[in-house]
Amino acid sequence: MAIDKVIEVPYALEIPVGPQHPALHEPILLKAYADGEEVVKVEVHTGYNHRGIEKLAEKNSFYRDIFIVSRVCGICNGVHANCFVRAVEQILGIEPSPRAKYLRVLAMELERMHSHMLINAVMAEIIGFDSLFMNIMRDREYIMKSKEIVTGNRVSADYMIFGGVRRDLSSDKIDKLRKLIDRVIPRIKYYKKLFMEDETILKRLVDVGVVKPSEATLYGLLGPVARASGVKIDARASDKYDAYGEIPFNVIVRNECDAWARMMVRWDEALESAKIIKYVLDHLPQDGKAVPDERRLPRRFPPGEAYTRVEAPRGELIYYVMSDGKPMPYRVKIRTPSVHNILNTAKFYIGYSIADLPVILTSWDPCISCMERLTIIDLRTGERRKVPMKELAGGGKKWVNPRYSL
Repeated sequence: MAIDKVIEVPYALEIPVGPQHPALHEPILLKAYADGEEVVKVEVHTGYNHRGIEKLAEKNSFYRDIFIVSRVCGICNGVHANCFVRAVEQILGIEPSPRAKYLRVLAMELERMHSHMLINAVMAEIIGFDSLFMNIMRDREYIMKSKEIVTGNRVSADYMIFGGVRRDLSSDKIDKLRKLIDRVIPRIKYYKKLFMEDETILKRLVDVGVVKPSEATLYGLLGPVARASGVKIDARASDKYDAYGEIPFNVIVRNECDAWARMMVRWDEALESAKIIKYVLDHLPQDGKAVPDERRLPRRFPPGEAYTRVEAPRGELIYYVMSDGKPMPYRVKIRTPSVHNILNTAKFYIGYSIADLPVILTSWDPCISCMERLTIIDLRTGERRKVPMKELAGGGKKWVNPRYSL
């Protein structure tokens, strides 16, 4: 008998994880394909938070842009502002005072501590350890209070400015900061010990989402993700920007290469940040003014370009700023670490169970708000179309064409 129709039975089940709350309170879609409980393929879909930050920066003045780039990420807003400010300082040829450089380091290390504590708390929530989540978030308040003392704000600091910082520290505030840091250090050590010994945490994280050192370098992974796979990279140590060339600190590296190692790197880095903060408070220079007179800052920006890096909590953050002599920058290009750590890690979900997906995603500590900001314009018709990063990364010749503009 002739067969008129062939019915294809898929061997894998498609499971959408996200885009709302797949693991974090930010939108991203992991389109997973599973054979039974085993994940055999994952597609990463981003672009839900496109805001056009780069073009917005190019349409506003250099001074307004300090506030705009700070809004790329709510958690690490200080490092974004620092990277942009240092790029513009290179174009202007100005140098902050030693005291200002130390205060910048202080603000950025407080940011690193609260970011690492936050993602470890989220990991605890993801694996069902709600009481641990609430306890870590409670102790994170010591850091948020410290950040408020230094910058005047708990979250969006708006602390960086060309030639220095916006607020100085008095001796009373330095004493308050020492007490707060001394209170949080034992708590971080306790949580680190808990992550090393608790059976539930170990069963969910150990040997999950393994990234070999060769794979970390091949796929350009950054920050704690790379350092947890034995790759010793850190822009603070290589570039020695601001006061990092004068402050002793260790680059934390682990060799377990799994989700547990990535969380442990963050606990160790939080403790290392506490040491850096205490060093800054004990050795704060008295040379020069930390807060420049804004009325005397340049109003004309010479033509030029600058490329700066900073070690954000999630890894190497890059800014390219170009000036054509106008009050507004000609080009502002931002490359955030999450672009590498999310788009290049789809293969590392394969072979694990469906329940491991949110755990592995959380271990990358992604910042979704900076993932996509591209629009394609047909120069002949004016038609605008948003194009996924994945489509552009595929190298299709359709978009490498003079009739199209990014």
